[in-house]
Amino acid sequence: MNKFSLNRRIARCAALITAAAAVPGIFAGCGGKSPSDGEPLSIEIWHYYNGSLQNSFDKMIENFNNTVGAENNITVSAHSQGSIADLEAAVLNSAQKQVGSSELPDIFASYADTAFEVKKMGILADLDAYFSPDEQADYIDSYIEEGRIGSNGELYIFPIAKSTETFMLNKTEWDAFAEATGASADDMRTMEGITDTARRYYEWTDSLTPDVKNDGKAFYGRDALANMFIIGSKQLGHEIFRAENGSVTVNLDESVMRKIWDNYYVPYISGYFRADGKYRSDDVKVGNIISLIGSTSSAVYFPEEVTDDSGAHPINAEILPMPVLNGGQSVSVQQGAGMVVTKSTPEEEAAAVTFLKWFTEPENNIAFSAESGYLPVKKQANNYDYYMETAQKLGLNVTTTNDMVIKEAFSRISQSELYTSKAFDGSQEARKILEYGLADKAAADREAVAELVAGGASLDEAVGLYNTDENFAEWYSKLKDDINAAVNK
Repeated sequence: MNKFSLNRRIARCAALITAAAAVPGIFAGCGGKSPSDGEPLSIEIWHYYNGSLQNSFDKMIENFNNTVGAENNITVSAHSQGSIADLEAAVLNSAQKQVGSSELPDIFASYADTAFEVKKMGILADLDAYFSPDEQADYIDSYIEEGRIGSNGELYIFPIAKSTETFMLNKTEWDAFAEATGASADDMRTMEGITDTARRYYEWTDSLTPDVKNDGKAFYGRDALANMFIIGSKQLGHEIFRAENGSVTVNLDESVMRKIWDNYYVPYISGYFRADGKYRSDDVKVGNIISLIGSTSSAVYFPEEVTDDSGAHPINAEILPMPVLNGGQSVSVQQGAGMVVTKSTPEEEAAAVTFLKWFTEPENNIAFSAESGYLPVKKQANNYDYYMETAQKLGLNVTTTNDMVIKEAFSRISQSELYTSKAFDGSQEARKILEYGLADKAAADREAVAELVAGGASLDEAVGLYNTDENFAEWYSKLKDDINAAVNK
């Protein structure tokens, strides 16, 4: 810890003396404890959870309120603001005191981009004052590091549940394909291998109806295309966004961009990849694809049956190792919103932190993880044997799919570099460009290719009109211009 951080901790600890009566144990980050009874404190949380995820979070809050909260006169209430975008808008409107907006809550879920914007307004609490170095060391190092968005490395975003990406497969359909063609899962250790396998799957499914040409099926889809850019570049030794103190250097390597073009755009316009539903699990559910890369937290939505033209039929899932771009190192995305605490009284800040500490205790975090699909954040809880023993002790229902996801994710986290780009001015817009620029172009050009094929052109001829050096160069030039414009506003 640097001298600046140490002095800030000492100053904060002095201020927290008045909070001792309200929240026993808040001095863990200052080197002491002071239990006593205090005035009741109400803590409000805003989040973006919905459906089963919101139910899981509500259960956790009820548990806290009935136990540690009751012991410390703390009552927590939580309110979903809708989608992530809705939450971000509500937070920014409240932070800017827009007409009709509510007061900011004591805690709100936030990705680094939004927290970075709000932090610049000076209304977030520095959490270093509440977590000792020893306490912080209990968490996965990169999770804590992601939350250090202050100009001097202050901790403003606290991890409560994380995720990475996972490669999921409809094993039932895969087995039929593999038996007929000799395809092997080992062929898909790289993105290039997935592209080739997708081509073979399209050709095989096309051959099943010899009287109908070019009716092959797509094999694969991916959520969060921006991650392919950011993580793929990092795997090959290039950091697209190198941010420091809010400033950023952009490094879009042309050779990496060509690999992404060849392993997303080209197979997409060829019909080997597909993206129709809101998420790729939706596409698996209706039989449009049989494999996907998505968040580990989305594993709870991977279907147990597929409903297609032939009706509904059950399927089994399989989790495969995450592919890398050929020649790349093992780098996996680190994602998932953390929680930030708004500045208030020492008592209220300390009460908010009491909840965050409780929520991330291994047993509590695993209880949330087992139902939500998110990964726990402490090192102790990121051990497969410990996780499953704890889940069994707590009587938790860990589905077969979630079991496989947890096992693969923990193994990869222990061996792979976890990476997420730091927030900077314009980072939200820059990520949206990576997310939608190539995806929208691929979707539009796929429609054009399909029209050409319907008009009598061969698939190779139609694709060849779009898969050109000139088309790539035009897209790459626009990508650079759009990204630079976003970060230089």
